[in-house]
Amino acid sequence: MIRYGLLGFGHHCVKRLVPAFPGARKSVLSGLWRRDQEKAAANAREHSIRSFATAEALCASKEIDAVFVTSPDALHLPHVLLALGHGKPVLCEKPLGMNAAEVNQMLAAARSAGQRLGVAQNFRYNRSLELMREWIAEGRIGRPALAHAQFCYPAEGSPRTWIYDPALACGGPIGDVGIHCVDALRFVLDSRVAAVNTLARADAESMPVEAYAAIGLDFTSGAMGAVTVSTRGAYRSLIEVSGETGALVSQFGMTVEADVDVELWLEGKVAERKTVSNADGYSRMLDAFSDCVEGRGEFRSTGEDSLHNQQVLDAAYASWRTGERQTVAEA
Repeated sequence: MIRYGLLGFGHHCVKRLVPAFPGARKSVLSGLWRRDQEKAAANAREHSIRSFATAEALCASKEIDAVFVTSPDALHLPHVLLALGHGKPVLCEKPLGMNAAEVNQMLAAARSAGQRLGVAQNFRYNRSLELMREWIAEGRIGRPALAHAQFCYPAEGSPRTWIYDPALACGGPIGDVGIHCVDALRFVLDSRVAAVNTLARADAESMPVEAYAAIGLDFTSGAMGAVTVSTRGAYRSLIEVSGETGALVSQFGMTVEADVDVELWLEGKVAERKTVSNADGYSRMLDAFSDCVEGRGEFRSTGEDSLHNQQVLDAAYASWRTGERQTVAEA
């Protein structure tokens, strides 16, 4: 059993991560640290775990086997380096860093420490995406040609008050949920990204970061794709792939709160529909990282793989700033 300590304890932890631990078989939540010590103490009492006075105390504790970094984006680098410096494997929220240079620092530190570095791309453990990846690999739709992922949610009144603060957030919805969409498409297509084009707009509430965006992706597999994201729309998490002979569509393929339909379209009609649940995706992700820490199996979202995601993210923002197509560095 791997005992986790959370560095950072905001809305995402309360809504998604804490409820995931009881469903995990090899992972247990043992401690937390957050900047507001009064809130930290209340959280610890509520969840019957230990509250640490400092981030370093949590990372140094013999009661913690692995550190899960859940702090705002700009704190990922110092928190990951702190945990690795204390010889702890690290699972970190996405995006892994503010830019690829930060991720390279983390990877170098992980190699030096001889520790695992994983990224919490939980959608790789969603059964809807696993099914789409499986059907594509089986050739159900022929060679994939087009792929699209859309993630919209209304940010007004969000308890994550830092998401529009460029000092803390990597960006707006491109960095927040667009990175999930890019990773989801890469996962189902089993591909990397060669080039990126971005259109985005900020508004009065989001400035200077974007409020909504459309990102064109040129995949190394030969497929072309698009990621569309917004913090100004009703919730939606669509993912779809069109191939030479058919298409896969899942209207809420990246949701975890309700059952999800995955549809196989052939000759203009639904040839097969399968309903799955993603409710255990976070729990499965935790256990997969625990297995990896103990030398059993591979984690699907490694730090090395997420360097490519970060390079795509950097390219997306560079394309928005310059108005030009950006190539993505090869591995």
